[in-house]
Amino acid sequence: MSTEPLRPEVRFDTKIAVLLREDLETWQRLNVTAFLVSGLGVTVPEVVGEPYEDADAVAYLPMFRQPVLVFEGTKEVLKAAHGRALSRALPRAVFTADLFTTGNDRDNRAAVRAVPTAELDLVGLAVYGPRNGVDKVLKGARMHP
Repeated sequence: MSTEPLRPEVRFDTKIAVLLREDLETWQRLNVTAFLVSGLGVTVPEVVGEPYEDADAVAYLPMFRQPVLVFEGTKEVLKAAHGRALSRALPRAVFTADLFTTGNDRDNRAAVRAVPTAELDLVGLAVYGPRNGVDKVLKGARMHP
């Protein structure tokens, strides 16, 4: 039995969430999730914790200070969530189907820039903000299995 004192559960007032289109292949889900959250720490630095170090003093990069929750939904749920994220002006990232055919950041940005907002073929959306605001954006989505 552990002798460590019980620590109170940490509850964050903010939420990091990724919404994936339900018809993605497994490799696509993983790739899209990684891409979507990659810009969050640079744009919203308070989501990043302190660097890690193991018992041998080997240093590791810092990570998010809170969990990343992953959801899935239909194409329609994703489009609605995108609209709600925009209307709430929450920090967000998008991944469109076109990005599966590009091979670098420059071409990725050009592919998104070429399509009007209402016509984006979204396969993933990351959003960050107040817990209740993010929950409202994700209405209709379900936790990823």
